[in-house]
Amino acid sequence: MLPFDTPITHTVTTRLSQADFDQFARLSGDDNPIHVDPIFAASTVFGATVSHGMLLFSLVRGVVQQHFPNSRLRHQDLMFANPAYADETLTIQLRSMPATPSSLTLNTEIRKANGTLCLEGQCTLTLPTEDLA
Repeated sequence: MLPFDTPITHTVTTRLSQADFDQFARLSGDDNPIHVDPIFAASTVFGATVSHGMLLFSLVRGVVQQHFPNSRLRHQDLMFANPAYADETLTIQLRSMPATPSSLTLNTEIRKANGTLCLEGQCTLTLPTEDLA
């Protein structure tokens, strides 16, 4: 049973490589050179390739799926505050808000090792009734 008024925090640390950026580009069809061409990206304001925003969100969704496996994503709000580069250590954190028996809202963040925020937002999940007994 979930504690509906007690905050829950889940934290996962990971790294994305250039190969991850390239594979996501192939899967999503988003082959913008800012994500997949290191020579081009080096000449931009970013100075190197940057992660796709939806690749970052897919990391969040993976952590959500791991901890709430039968939930459904009902709503999401996202802001991408700063770029995430290949081979940086990223920390994904989910923090629950007070819940109802059928719904859970999670504050979501991805931060670099130095604390710089890359992604922040909220996800609202619909929880299955069998997980609530």
